[in-house]
Amino acid sequence: MANRPLILKFLCVLLLAGNLTSCGGGGSSTASQTTTTVTTPAAPAPTSNSGPTTADLGVGPQATGNTATDGLNWINFRRQQLGEPALLRTATIDKAALAHSDYQQRNNIITHAEVAGNPGFTGVSVGDRLSAANYRFSAPSYAFGEVISSTVDPSGLNAAEELITAIYHRFAIFEPMFRQAGSGAAVSPTSRTYLTLDFTIDGLTTTLGKSNFVVYPVDQQRGLPTVFFSDFESPDPVPDRNEVGYPVSIHADITSNVVVQSFTIRPRNGASLPTVLLQNSTDVHTPASSAAIVPRDVLTAATTYDVQFAGTVDGTTVSRAWSFTTR
Repeated sequence: MANRPLILKFLCVLLLAGNLTSCGGGGSSTASQTTTTVTTPAAPAPTSNSGPTTADLGVGPQATGNTATDGLNWINFRRQQLGEPALLRTATIDKAALAHSDYQQRNNIITHAEVAGNPGFTGVSVGDRLSAANYRFSAPSYAFGEVISSTVDPSGLNAAEELITAIYHRFAIFEPMFRQAGSGAAVSPTSRTYLTLDFTIDGLTTTLGKSNFVVYPVDQQRGLPTVFFSDFESPDPVPDRNEVGYPVSIHADITSNVVVQSFTIRPRNGASLPTVLLQNSTDVHTPASSAAIVPRDVLTAATTYDVQFAGTVDGTTVSRAWSFTTR
């Protein structure tokens, strides 16, 4: 048992019909597959307005018109805002991601699991598809993740920002230890764009270090959306309502353990808002190295919110206070 490889996996999908979202559970586990469930909205919902702001576009990467490139570039921009390393784009991971996007558009489906015999099949699981693309893990411990979007909007920048808004996706995208990535997009005859992003780390090398963590939104970030449509993420992080506030999260190294003692958000000079707490001890879809709160009500526009977190990371008592402002 001591020589058993440690394999950590994050899997999540996002279905965007305009701005409709549907998410499968993301998370981490030891040598086991995370199950993803996808639900399709029956009717249109209001826009989430969670694409990049004008201010973001002024400092972040500019659109190239290539969905795959723009999506990964935007994720790297956001990761660097958190103080995390940019992901190195790798040809073999690109090949796996592109093949899976092609499989989805050819079969008119959004899924992490391919079926042998279907058009475009390259491997049942993410790990199988990485192997088929000649990507090899050499270390006894490693991790990989995958997030997917399907949208009628071909903008990779918008798709990446929507993926970050959806909290279970965010856990994978902002995993500090990931070092390499690949991205691939395919367009269906009906102009639906499938975007797959795969992330890896070969050898679980410390990034933030013991007891350290990063937060999102970052301190003093501006232009955050006021609303998150919870019903279009599955598993639904707030099962009893749809329109909720923008999620706030903390992220430690994948090998770390986060315990929440208190996690609050309040408008500047106002009272704490009611929230749903996502932590591994009560939510299997949240990795042990992360935690999040989702305000139960839509946030107010053009308002500064103060966040406070207290708890332990790797057994060390930690606390942080920061703020962000909505658009």
